[in-house]
Amino acid sequence: MTTTPTSPTGPLQGIRVLDLTAVVLGPLATQTLADYGADVIKIEPPEGDMMRANGISQRPGMSSIFLAVNRNKRSVALDLKTPEGRAALLALVPTVDVLVHNMRVAAIERLGLGYAAVAALNPGIVYCAAVGFDQAGPHRDKPAFDDIVQAGCGLASLGAEGGETPAYTASLIADKTCGLVVANAVMAALLHKSRRGAGQYVEVPMLETMAAFVLAEHMGGLTFRGSAVPAGYPRLLQGGRQPARTRDGWISMLPYTERHWIAFFADVDRPDLAEKFSIRDRHARNAQVRALYAQLRELTPQRTTAQWMALCERLDIPATPIYTLDELPNHPQLQAVGLFEDAEHPTEGPVRQLRPTTRFSATPTRVYRPAPTIGQHTREVLQEAGLAPTAIDALTPAPQEAA
Repeated sequence: MTTTPTSPTGPLQGIRVLDLTAVVLGPLATQTLADYGADVIKIEPPEGDMMRANGISQRPGMSSIFLAVNRNKRSVALDLKTPEGRAALLALVPTVDVLVHNMRVAAIERLGLGYAAVAALNPGIVYCAAVGFDQAGPHRDKPAFDDIVQAGCGLASLGAEGGETPAYTASLIADKTCGLVVANAVMAALLHKSRRGAGQYVEVPMLETMAAFVLAEHMGGLTFRGSAVPAGYPRLLQGGRQPARTRDGWISMLPYTERHWIAFFADVDRPDLAEKFSIRDRHARNAQVRALYAQLRELTPQRTTAQWMALCERLDIPATPIYTLDELPNHPQLQAVGLFEDAEHPTEGPVRQLRPTTRFSATPTRVYRPAPTIGQHTREVLQEAGLAPTAIDALTPAPQEAA
């Protein structure tokens, strides 16, 4: 059981972030900044971020998903629909380097917290809006959720290219991908500020970000004006590589190079297959890649997963058993590097958490603050901003104190 440290050591130490985000996209972005050492002040309504109720919970308000994307932050509970709540937030604005929100622009403007109003109080601020759609387009005011963006960016249709029904990915991939882009954008703007001394407005639109993400390998014929070839990367859309059943389970096995395939077929006493699939001619091999990997899947039930793993290790062929989510804590690589940590949460007791994955040699990252209860740091943060105790007491509803 680890004892959580109380101070950051990452490369963003000394940067203060005002976090007006909720759900997953924004909280993942600001958690990345917090993991890297920034002091992230999470502003929540009195009832808390709605994601506090989603996932698995032992007690109300502290769900597994909330714990996963809100570590290393301080929570301040404010009702921004009241004059007192907005005044308290505006008192924080001059004390921070960054403000991040994922509200619709019209909504945050109505609260008096748009870029112009915030920059008037803090001209050097990096102000990042994570929005559903680029604000120059006709969809700028529409609501956006992960499902909507998966559907709109072409991701949900990829399965349908083979004649199947469109399907969402079983992961909040749009939220999480865009969250990482938000973190990168904020850090780029902070670098600009350190060099030029100026803050700026930053906009990260989900639909456009995910369309670019999907099309990185799927531009295909769209790349060339006048081409009759459709979009898409045929190697992925036409299938071929699939998890393979073994005698006792499943494996992902990827002979890829000419050397891999020749050695593999020789080891299973089928050198004739190297000739059948024209292994030595890369273009001919690629032309029949679906049949090639189908042949692989015909062979894999003959041996156990462990036997195939031993073969792949010997021949330097990329391979791994198929892991379920529940098996990940026992993954030998993840165990060896300590990705999962056992810790004591102040209110939730013993918990398993993931450490930050990026390693910095001079400024190491770590979990230094557990995910907070609603408003746990309200008094502490507002006192730092210079609010008088009576002003803090007057806030309605009263913030929760630290556990």
